[in-house]
Amino acid sequence: MGRTDATQSSANETQSRKADHLRVCLEDDVEFRETTSGLEAYHFTHTCLPDLNRDEIDISTTFLNKALAAPILISSMTGGTDLAKRINCRLAAIAQQYHLAMGVGSQRVAIENPAVADTFAIRAIAPDALLFANLGAVQLNYRYGIDECIKAVEILEADALILHLNPLQEAVQAKGDTNFRGLLDKIAIVCDTLPVPVIAKEVGNGISAVMADKLIAAGVAAIDVAGAGGTSWAKVEGRRAQDPKQRRLGATFADWGIPTADCITGLRHIAPFTPLIASGGLRNGLDIAKAIALGADLAGLALPFLQAANESETALHTLVDILKAEITTALFCTGTATLAQLKRSDALAKRT
Repeated sequence: MGRTDATQSSANETQSRKADHLRVCLEDDVEFRETTSGLEAYHFTHTCLPDLNRDEIDISTTFLNKALAAPILISSMTGGTDLAKRINCRLAAIAQQYHLAMGVGSQRVAIENPAVADTFAIRAIAPDALLFANLGAVQLNYRYGIDECIKAVEILEADALILHLNPLQEAVQAKGDTNFRGLLDKIAIVCDTLPVPVIAKEVGNGISAVMADKLIAAGVAAIDVAGAGGTSWAKVEGRRAQDPKQRRLGATFADWGIPTADCITGLRHIAPFTPLIASGGLRNGLDIAKAIALGADLAGLALPFLQAANESETALHTLVDILKAEITTALFCTGTATLAQLKRSDALAKRT
């Protein structure tokens, strides 16, 4: 098989995998079975007499020097298929209207097959939104380099590039890319060379404080901990696997990972000022408020947005309105008027 044929075959496999991921996530139970985000272990102290007017509460924030109306990230999900294009376009319209941040799924499929690049090209729909391009860091060990990283950014006209870290997913995935040796040095080169900030992100198994410290030293501008408790990509890959061994791996490691709350507190202990995204099992505005109170700057949700985007534009509007109302209510009932005040307060405590 020649290089062109091999590249086309890889592109076809990647595109098929993208379609499988959407199907499995929308149709199957893909969430962790027992491991949770850890956020349920925390509770807010109720303030029965807040010295506030709820209508004046401000949940706006900034991230990577860009203003956002709420601390909500539409987390990286998809691209590369017709359904993915429709979902990304709907999500982009919501990000623009509500002044939210948004990431896209891995753009490897667009690098391998430029014909599907338009499934990620959402800047025209969201001209003012904070947009994150996305590639798997492990691809830096599989012939990818700075040119591919720049291409991913250019396709999206992105404000930053996510390099996602997914060793467990690759281990369970049939024909997964599992050579992670030496990646930290290559990530450092990308951070030093790329004209936009680099965000290191797990995909649902968490980033420990030790690993966060190494990534920050390598030059990443922000970290998305993407902890355990939400979608289990070991479970997703196990469900789509044809090989019994891979199916067994997916089932065995379906609950593997560091809970999101532990990732947030661990990272904040060693890096109090690094821009931090909390994702992994966040399902409502109360989860978002808890994540912010623990030290996150932004909170990412994927599955709730995917389900709503697949349903309708109206469902997306409803979801965002509810999330904003829930965040605002959490601030109101803790007597805090802004996200900064919530972070500085002692309103959040761990259950004993």
